[in-house]
Parts: sequence; structure tokens; C-alpha cells
Amino acid sequence: MSRSRPREFFCGVVSESVQIRLRRPGGFGRPQGYFVQCNQTDCQYVDENKPPCPLTTALFADEIKAAEEARAQRAE
Repeated sequence: MSRSRPREFFCGVVSESVQIRLRRPGGFGRPQGYFVQCNQTDCQYVDENKPPCPLTTALFADEIKAAEEARAQRAE
């Protein structure tokens, strides 16, 4: 997957606009799938993507669908 471009998102947890981007965890033994990364390193939920963090992969549904379709075409 190509690197996603950062998007601006208003986060209610930190009460300010943050930059988010879609990532795939890398490295051996890491879970597969997607992760939404935020630029707020001081937030206690920064690596969670679990409530009360509002970040979910659904925010990038179109991008994920396009990446999966491209991956399927390469596999043919």
C-alpha cells in the first residue's frame, strides 16, 4: 500500500485538530490489518484505536477498499 497522506481530524479527546493517517503495522509477529495513526504523542490513547479514542479504520474505508482491490488485481 502506498503511504497515505495525513488528514486533519478534530479529536474530542484532546479537543483540537490532529493529523491522522492510515498505517499497516510492520514487522514480524505483528498483527495484520490496518491502524489509524495520530500525531498526538501526549495522548494516552495514541496507539489504541479503542474507545474513547474516536479513530477507527472506518474513517479510511474508501482508501482501504482501493488498496484491497489493487492487491487482488496483482494476485491474479
